[in-house]
Amino acid sequence: MAYVHTLFNSNFLEYASYVIKDRAIPHVEDGLKPVQRRILHSLLEVDDGKFHKVANVVGHCMKYHPHGDASIYEALVVLANKGLFIDTQGNFGNIFTGDRASAARYIECRINPIAKEILWRPELTEYVESYDGRNREPVVFPAKIPLALVLGAEGIAVGMSTRILPHNFVEVIRAVQAALRGETVELYPDFPTGGLLDVSDYAQGQGKVLVRATLDTSDEKRIVIREIPFGTTTESLIASIENATRRGKIKIAQINDYTSENVEIEIRLPRGVYTQDVVDGLYAFTDCEQSISVNLLMIHENKPRLFTVPEVIQYHARQLVTLLERELRHEEQELLERLHLRTLERIFIEERIYKRIEEERSHQGVSAAVFDGFIPFRAELVRDVTDEDIERLLKIPIRRISRYDIERNLQEVQAIGQRLEAVREHLKDLVTYALAFLEGVLENHGEAFPRLTTLQAFRRVDVREAAPRDRQLRYDEKTGYLGYGLAEGTEVAAVSPYDRVLLIDATAGYRVVDVPEKLFVGEGLLHAGLADKELLAETVFTLVYCNDQGAACLKRCAIEQFILGKDYSLLPEGARVLAFTTLVDGVIRLRYKKKPRIQKLEEDFDISEYLVKSTRAGGVRLSTKEVSSVKVLTSRARSRRNQA
Repeated sequence: MAYVHTLFNSNFLEYASYVIKDRAIPHVEDGLKPVQRRILHSLLEVDDGKFHKVANVVGHCMKYHPHGDASIYEALVVLANKGLFIDTQGNFGNIFTGDRASAARYIECRINPIAKEILWRPELTEYVESYDGRNREPVVFPAKIPLALVLGAEGIAVGMSTRILPHNFVEVIRAVQAALRGETVELYPDFPTGGLLDVSDYAQGQGKVLVRATLDTSDEKRIVIREIPFGTTTESLIASIENATRRGKIKIAQINDYTSENVEIEIRLPRGVYTQDVVDGLYAFTDCEQSISVNLLMIHENKPRLFTVPEVIQYHARQLVTLLERELRHEEQELLERLHLRTLERIFIEERIYKRIEEERSHQGVSAAVFDGFIPFRAELVRDVTDEDIERLLKIPIRRISRYDIERNLQEVQAIGQRLEAVREHLKDLVTYALAFLEGVLENHGEAFPRLTTLQAFRRVDVREAAPRDRQLRYDEKTGYLGYGLAEGTEVAAVSPYDRVLLIDATAGYRVVDVPEKLFVGEGLLHAGLADKELLAETVFTLVYCNDQGAACLKRCAIEQFILGKDYSLLPEGARVLAFTTLVDGVIRLRYKKKPRIQKLEEDFDISEYLVKSTRAGGVRLSTKEVSSVKVLTSRARSRRNQA
């Protein structure tokens, strides 16, 4: 049993590690998942400037990806629709409508120059064997910009997930430039579907955002959706609107979808309903507004790690400088090698060293003769002469020697020297060189990536506020039932299904409940009204009661806090309600029982003279005399009676 337990734990850890690192989570260095990296590697390998059948690309990629052609095809379509690295030809689906792409045999694609400029450096890329050991694939690409932020990513692994929202290509590069200069820039998402975006809670990539559709409300009887929120399609958006209409949340007469290259969903309104009446409902009850949680998780140093957007920018600013330095060092070595070979060739031909081999009869003697011929010219050479150099010189055809152009060689050597000098200047100031590189990328490709999403602060629409109060809440005193499903009874208030109701019964016990269709609350209900916290904060409840000692007391309070469905009491134990009112400036009139020595049988008390206390506070004693009746009068009624 212990062996099985150990085996299970070991296998599960291996599976979890594989899913996290090799399938679902992108790597911070190039921002790609393994399948995306293999697709781009395949496209770069087969690139000849022409379009390739997607089916052929998928087949080529299967040399590196062990999970079948379906996952490669789907990942390729998604990556192509991001519009960054892959040029497409044919039907690759529609990100607005959600229409699927054509089969792999009907569509074509090719890698574009941006990928070559940003990713493709085979001499600087670390490679490992593919899953079957027959080929070699890159561990990560030496990416010069933070692709995870540009492309975005979603993935669910074992015990963790990532959701990175896409950002604007130009803005990401500007942010990296700012990091290189030691500055900070706020960077926010940008979606291919456009729409409106509230980033108040973005928390640098670890919070959430609100996205909205862009509504054209210029016509008071017609609403046109021009841009949809990220993560939706016109089909899902229309379905949510139709569903809200069926449930009575919004009122529309007709909805038409005219989407082609651009989104255009027309909503026509019925008679008596206008644009301003429907907009809040669209945001509250349909997919026109959505909240998207963000989790910027990526693989770093072979482990999953949470990042913030500024951390990713800073990481790639440092990585860019490192990559450019490696490129320059590699180019410097190549230039020195070219300079060495051109110098060797010039001396070999110009000084007629090749003549020394005419009398030699062995290969060893030929090599020694050539080697000795270069000894007087060692100071002109970049490095020592090797056996490989001599073999290369001996392979020069006689025709080329006879037609050798010394002037052309000098020009080439001069050009190499100039480029070598420029490379060494760049190595002295890598930050300036990195800034210039990024500026060149923007000049070449920046115009193709305008910002599509509009940043705008907006308050999320509360469904309780947006829901129409089109149901009548009634209380039937005869049966003791309350609800909007009653056909008879006293009308209490117009309500929506999202409202809550405050109920105060005959014993001054109270509770807050969701609006009921039909609920038994008992006879003698003192109060039923909307439990809106702002409204309750302005409402003062006044109770006259008889305590357990028989004294008449008055209590004023406001109900500001409550737990839904929990029972409370406004009066102390043993008290009995004599009167209840919500008047602010009314008068309580007590009538006492006739008894010896009681000369005054009526007494008035102004409600406004008593303080408003908490629901738990006790009342103020009005009188110890036995009360026969209590009346609540308005100030006007009292003054008219006094005048009479």
